[in-house]
Amino acid sequence: MKLWFKHFMASGELFIWSCGAGLSISLLMIGGLLVLILLNGFGYFWPADLVELTLKDGKHVIGQLAGEEVSPKGIPRIKMKIGNRDLYGLDYRWINTDQIVERATPADLVMVERREWGNFYGRLRTLVKEDKVVAEGPEAVWQSLPLLLRHAESSETESVYSLLVVDANGREKSLSLGQVMRVLRPNQLSTLEKVWVYLGNVWMVLTTEPREANTEGGIFPAIFGTVMMVMIMSLVVTPFGVIGALYLREYARQGAIVRTVRIAVNNLAGVPSIVFGVFGLGFFVYGVGGSLDALWFSDRLPTPTFGTGGILWASLTLALLTVPVVIVATEEGLAAVPREYREGSIGLGATKWETMWKVVLPTALPGILTGLILAMARAAGEVAPLMLTGVVKLAPAMPIDGTWPFIHLDRKFMHLGFHIYDVGFQSPNVEAAKPMVYVTTLVLILVVVTLNLTGILLRNRMRRKYAGSAV
Repeated sequence: MKLWFKHFMASGELFIWSCGAGLSISLLMIGGLLVLILLNGFGYFWPADLVELTLKDGKHVIGQLAGEEVSPKGIPRIKMKIGNRDLYGLDYRWINTDQIVERATPADLVMVERREWGNFYGRLRTLVKEDKVVAEGPEAVWQSLPLLLRHAESSETESVYSLLVVDANGREKSLSLGQVMRVLRPNQLSTLEKVWVYLGNVWMVLTTEPREANTEGGIFPAIFGTVMMVMIMSLVVTPFGVIGALYLREYARQGAIVRTVRIAVNNLAGVPSIVFGVFGLGFFVYGVGGSLDALWFSDRLPTPTFGTGGILWASLTLALLTVPVVIVATEEGLAAVPREYREGSIGLGATKWETMWKVVLPTALPGILTGLILAMARAAGEVAPLMLTGVVKLAPAMPIDGTWPFIHLDRKFMHLGFHIYDVGFQSPNVEAAKPMVYVTTLVLILVVVTLNLTGILLRNRMRRKYAGSAV
């Protein structure tokens, strides 16, 4: 037995199986996390049926089923999204199942999506124009709403129409049509119609601006800010990283100084990101930005232009954060280029610079793109440095618009990672914000995957083009 154990340990099989088990557990954890995000993220858009509950005390509750569990006392209960925040002060309510007398899904229940105070769940009563009743009764009001809502959406003036709705217990609420985005009867929708509404909800989240303290509406400014910041960062970090790696690998005399520089570059990759944020705030924002304001924008002082956080300074800070990754990956790519390529180019009369530019760099391009892919993946998910250098909860204007000079690098911006932090931990209504956290997380993952896939496809194309190299 002892001999078998020594032979087993010497064979290395234990470590092989341990690595395989660790890898399997890691993949299962990542897969479980992705499934959780997908289910909660995509499920947020589905127009669920409205349920009306009758309780033992005679009261009624209207809402959407949001979950169920067993309470600490062992009593089954359900979670209802009841909406009507301006009436009840909360969006969700737990109800013990032993208190429910009847469940129903009446066809006349409506979901009123509002610009403020979240959704309203109840029934239609009357449609009023300047204190004059235009339509009365659920069906008459329902038939009149589509045309009036389209007119209210396209009009720049305040709508003269108001909608009177009632909650489950007959409590009335008057809503201006200008504050109503749409009215749905989920219980009357077919599966195909629900799919159409679902796709519309997805499009709305991806293309509109947030509202209700970022817990409602869309996340387009955050998507735009994230992608633009990564693009600016990539344009800055790539030349600096490639030049640094090219010098260290091809031009610098190898010795103690170069080894020290490489150690410093590797250590720089391990510095906490918040340290880069502090450096970016002090050097870029206050140092460079303050100097630019004093030289060119002195007429606007004391209101800063570049001397405050903005997308340019955030991108430069992340470029510093990710430049070690690009340098290391580029050096590996340069080292993989066969020596014969260099010797053959010089032997044919090319200078060293021409060899580097026309032979070595194109052949090492897949390795360079690998570094860029890793840099983009890290930069897209960073939040701490951005909190000091330009990201905001809600940006009044985007960095690119129709105002001259069209690209405004001094403006603050929104970011998907910070949006997750803000909605998940700074929202005044945590329960209402939870679905938006999953949606934003899902979109951030998709943005990172899209950027990475773009880089990978480009890298593979370069590899096929320069298939003779060892890269």
